[in-house]
Order: sequence, then C-alpha cells, then structure tokens
Amino acid sequence: MNYEEAVNYLQSLHRFGIKLGNDRISELMRMLGSPQYRYRIAHVAGTKGKGSTTVMIASILRSSGFHVGGYYSPYVYDLCERVQVDGQNIPREDFTRLVNLIKPLIDDLRETSHGSCTEFELKTAIGLKYFAEREVDYAAIEVGIGGRLDATNIVASDVGVITNIGLDHTQILGDTLAKIASEKAGIIKEGVPIITAADKEEALAVIRSVAKEKGSTLTFVSSSEMAADASDPVIGVLKDGSEFTVQTPAKIYSNLRLSLAGEVQRLNAACAVGAVEQLSMKFRWDLTPEAVRDGLLKAWLPGRMQKIHSHPDVILDGAHNQLAAGILANEIANLKFKRLLLVVGMVSGHDPEGVLEPIASLAHKVYATQPLWTRGLSVATIAETARRYCPRVECVTPPLDAARKAVQEANADDLVLVTGSFYTVGDVRPWELFPSQ
Repeated sequence: MNYEEAVNYLQSLHRFGIKLGNDRISELMRMLGSPQYRYRIAHVAGTKGKGSTTVMIASILRSSGFHVGGYYSPYVYDLCERVQVDGQNIPREDFTRLVNLIKPLIDDLRETSHGSCTEFELKTAIGLKYFAEREVDYAAIEVGIGGRLDATNIVASDVGVITNIGLDHTQILGDTLAKIASEKAGIIKEGVPIITAADKEEALAVIRSVAKEKGSTLTFVSSSEMAADASDPVIGVLKDGSEFTVQTPAKIYSNLRLSLAGEVQRLNAACAVGAVEQLSMKFRWDLTPEAVRDGLLKAWLPGRMQKIHSHPDVILDGAHNQLAAGILANEIANLKFKRLLLVVGMVSGHDPEGVLEPIASLAHKVYATQPLWTRGLSVATIAETARRYCPRVECVTPPLDAARKAVQEANADDLVLVTGSFYTVGDVRPWELFPSQ
C-alpha cells in the first residue's frame, strides 16, 4: 500500500465503530513485540484540556533535553499530527510502512475471538510502535475516550493526569459525573502518582477513592491560593498580568507564558508541570524553571483558541462538549468585538444542546454546518438547536463555505468563531479560507 491506500485502509476500519476494551489491542501489541514498554510514559485523560496538557508535557520534556513522543486525539489538519516525535509529525512514509506491517496482524486477529481492530486501535499501535523505533526517552499519550477501556490504557504509565471532567460521550461513559470520573480514573495505576484539575466534588470523590485504592499519590491543581492545612498535595496557579506562577509542593515556577490562548490553559499548564516534576523526581533529574518556561512557551496545537485572522478576528476552537463550550463562551465573552458570527458543526455522539446553549446565546448569527467526516451531525439538527438561542440561523455546508460566508458578512470589528468539533475546524483550513494571507 502507498500512503493514500494506507489511509483508506485505516478509514475502512470505521465500520467496526468504537469497541472499548484492552484485550484486542493488548494482543496486537504483543504480536508487535510489546514496544510500549521501552520508554517512560505520561498518560493524560479528561473531558477538556487533555490535548493541550499532553503537548505541554511533551514540550517541557523536550526543553529538559529528552527525546519525546507525543500521541494526540484527534488530529485537525493532517492525520500524521496524531503521532509526533520531538514536535514533528510522523513522516508519511513511516506511517505507510507501519500500516503495511500491522495490517497482516490485524487480519490474523480478525480470525480469532478478538475480532477486528478498530481505526483508533490501529492508530494507537502505530504510535506506540513508532516511539519505540525512534527510541524516545518519554512519551506523552492522550486518551481517546474515557480511560479505563481506552486502547491507550495498555501502557505502563509513570505518571497520570486527569484534567477537568464534564458530561461527554454519555452514551458510552455514563450519564453522571461520577460514572464518567470512574472511567477516567481507570488510567490510575498501582503506586503511580496522579495529577488532577477536576473541580466538581462528585468527580473528585471518585478519583480520590480510586487513587487511595491503588496506593497512588493524588495531587490537585487549583487556581486559588493554596490552603496551608491542605490534607492533599496541591499545585497552585497564580496569575500575574500576562504571566503566571505555578507552585507545586516542591518548587515555584514563575514568569510563565503560553502560546496556547485562554485562561483555562494555565490550569492545563499546572497539570503538565506537576506531571513532569513527578517524572523528574522518579527518575532523578532536575526540572529547571528555565525548561518549564521554554517548554510552555513552545507548546502548541492547532484548533485551541487559534486566531488565524484579524479585522475581522477569526478564531478556530474544537470545543465539542458542554464543559468545553462553557469554557469557550467565557473566553469569548472577555474579548472585544461588536458582533459574534458563529460557525458550528458537530459529529454524532456529542450533545448539540450542551454545546450551543452557552455559545449561540452570545451570537448575532449562527451558520449551521456539517463536517465532512462520515459521522457528521446533520446540519438540520444543528440549526434546529441553534434557533432556541439565536434568531438568525443559516444553513451552509460544507464548513469551509460556512466560514467564508461568515467572513464575507463580518465587519472589521466583528468576531468569526468556528467551533463544535475538531473535524469542523479541520475542514476550515486557514490557507484555504485566506489563500492570499
């Protein structure tokens, strides 16, 4: 297979849907020689912020002098974004070679009680194998869905992170914060430290209980002042103008800045700093303030409050669940603009009500659209939901055309926001929306 054929084969595995469980991927990795045990791992779960936290961990480790892999879910513009080494996407020739290597093993598995692998399991196998081939020192790995039964949970992590928790994938993970937290907490391994930014007691109680059962030290991330008599270790985040400080139980890291926009990214940064600090203590190397500053400043992923144009301002953000949409709405409310022109497209499995309620209510006009991906939620469903919160709704597909229409109708002091899914954002490529920029 060439690259296009390899991508087509991978996408053909869509037909097997989402099949949570670890047995099948465990057997596939065994057939590949268990490469996931050849490097040290930070494992990141959560409802909002896990991608940003994962890339910050990888970037701080790189700035500390290590050879680092990063595994991200999903990609935005290029499938090869999912697997990176030292910030560079896996080359297409390596992706193709690994698909050709793994496909016969998947064919063999299909004839057993394990059945066929899913698309996500193949992507995960490619990443874990590639990291071993490149002899990385560390890998920062983002969970796909949940945690306990996610394909990535076959790794033997050295530190775990659970970012904030909200309602998402409720048909798979459960319809309460406690149920979802239980699935996320499934990444906690025996005796392995865990960092969390979860801020709802319903979720925290579950994470705390699982950590205690596993004998894992649990450290909380908070944006408020640390309590002197706190019974649990706390990482504090203190804002100082355009800079901020992260205070762990061991050190203070000050004068920090981020390339990733948004207030919530400071909490994600604190999770990342706490995780890397745990790795440094476990493996006996010094995490310097300089490495933290450099790593956080260089950490970046597309589709996270990504500003691609000015006058009018155009922002791309992959918020796809209620928690992410609420945080995005707060961020947008703090920006200066006259009218918000909102382009929204989602995929099935996510709640349009939860996403549109906080954002569409801020909009002057909503452009309902549908991502090109096979599981795109119908534009009619988006439009029907949006009309509950905004009287001006227009259906425009595909997302690139919707974004073009919004930009054409925007004045210089307006804001165009493209959101609802990373797949929608991926369909609005900046170089296509603004070819002369």
